[in-house]
Amino acid sequence: MIGIRPARPQDAFGIATVHVETWRATYPTLLPHDYLVRNLSIETRAAYWQRTLDADRGESVLVAVEAGTVVGFCSVGAARKRPSARLLPEGARLGEVFTLYVLPDFQDRGTGRMLLANGFVRLLEADCGAALLWVIAANPSRFFYEAMGGQAAGSDVEKFAGARLEETCYLWPDLPRATAALAARTDASRRAQS
Repeated sequence: MIGIRPARPQDAFGIATVHVETWRATYPTLLPHDYLVRNLSIETRAAYWQRTLDADRGESVLVAVEAGTVVGFCSVGAARKRPSARLLPEGARLGEVFTLYVLPDFQDRGTGRMLLANGFVRLLEADCGAALLWVIAANPSRFFYEAMGGQAAGSDVEKFAGARLEETCYLWPDLPRATAALAARTDASRRAQS
């Protein structure tokens, strides 16, 4: 059974493993091969996540765990950049899902949905009324965000590892409603598995 909990500093290596494995599985045609093979390492990512978990940057990190092993993670906080979209609610505090990664063997099992739902709860606790997420436009996971109720709300271009990446912003303009809908879907899925 997969459980969701706040990340601890000792989870840094597990988070880094998920981070590297999912990037290598998802981005081989989107990011330079050299970056994915030579520059992206579990050790470097573990050091990054160790610093993130040790610091209080206003970022909340959650992990999905099965049998003591981290199989997915999500991080959320105050939005870093806003899309130029009319869908944004007037005056609502905007939160952002910075990361959401699940090992390939644990995808299509509700793990991503549980992480997203719990991330939304964290954003609600931080008084956010809306949430967004930026995803590489060519990433197939964009369909997951659409299935979770995200509305395309803008685009941008980012340069990363020598590649020019088009990003799409997904927005949940009514975060309380989106959180309730995800919680209901998660509960229904758990009952079906019982």
